[in-house]
Amino acid sequence: MTSLVTGLRTWFRAGTALILVLMVSEASAQTYTVEIRPELNDLDIKIEQIRHTTMLTLRLTNNTDTRVRCQLAFDAAPQPLRRSTRSINPGQTITSNLNAQRKWFRVIVDVSCTASSS
Repeated sequence: MTSLVTGLRTWFRAGTALILVLMVSEASAQTYTVEIRPELNDLDIKIEQIRHTTMLTLRLTNNTDTRVRCQLAFDAAPQPLRRSTRSINPGQTITSNLNAQRKWFRVIVDVSCTASSS
């Protein structure tokens, strides 16, 4: 009887360890695609995406000699459309985040940048 209990404990521990490993690998996996549609108007703006399971971060770097204004529209249906406007000084890098409120499958980000006078 004790060998049966010992065997069951071993199987239980192995099963628990396997479940934990699967949960960790699933949590770090990206489950959505990202399409960035830039309209940069000949401005030297670098756009980088940083992917997480529950958040998308865009990093924008202004490599021009002038201040720019960028409008971002995040479409992550079925989540409501989110818009953001950011001003970026010359040489500056900013980030813009979209947090998941529902399960995403695809995120479309429209980025439109223009030279700013202020």
